[in-house]
Amino acid sequence: MGYEERIRQERPKMSKSFAKLADFLLDSYVEASFMTASELAQALNLDAATVVRFSQQLGYGGYPKLQREIRQKVKNDLLLRPEQAKNTNSIPGIVVETMKELERTIEQVRITLNTDSMTELVEMMGLARRIVILVEAPAQPAAYNLAYFLEQGGFSVYIARPGVADLARTIHTANPQDLFLTIDISGMSPNIPRALQEASTRGIPTAAIVGAGSIPSARAAKVVLEAPAHPSLGVGIIAVEAIVHALTKCLHTYYADRFAGAEQAIEELSTYIQHSVD
Repeated sequence: MGYEERIRQERPKMSKSFAKLADFLLDSYVEASFMTASELAQALNLDAATVVRFSQQLGYGGYPKLQREIRQKVKNDLLLRPEQAKNTNSIPGIVVETMKELERTIEQVRITLNTDSMTELVEMMGLARRIVILVEAPAQPAAYNLAYFLEQGGFSVYIARPGVADLARTIHTANPQDLFLTIDISGMSPNIPRALQEASTRGIPTAAIVGAGSIPSARAAKVVLEAPAHPSLGVGIIAVEAIVHALTKCLHTYYADRFAGAEQAIEELSTYIQHSVD
């Protein structure tokens, strides 16, 4: 059993100090591989004895033995797997080629993304009474991530249910102070562009984040952010996620005052709710 498996197995039973150290070794193992026990302890505001006890709890005689295993993992990452990946039919080879494909796609998104449209969408979201998100199934994770982020900034946001009656009800109860934003990757949900068209007819602002410019939702929305078309749905999902991530960064900067202190306030309120007594 390697050090990662040992850490994950012991993690639920660890003290706060041990858990802090465990998470660092899992998340930042390359950096940890170059640190002595004293340097690691100092970086995490712990004492060196804690690092030694932690190593012993995992079944190692001391930190040097644990560190040797971490260094072997780094060696595998930097030397052995790249050599194995030269065989493009091997699992390492397939993984490397897939990551390169995603890298190329993200670079295309960076080059082609219309920042004028991004600016217009950011301003529209700031003015909206309520942001209504229309979403097809493959885009649901992106939609929920965006909604979660917007709520932290005090934006009123609603993810519309996909049924025809639900979309009709959503349009019926909306007004021109709202914003209808669709996230549509595949274009396989015909009710979404129709809902956008009806919203536009009623004077409701519309926008779309789409997996290709040819998707019907792009033709139905006033403002469009589009990813480069790609035959793979999986790659399209990641490209749209990248656009949504860029949008959240723009919103956080543009409306910094709305997000200021939000995370701390939510954390304090969560603690209060958790420990309040009826």
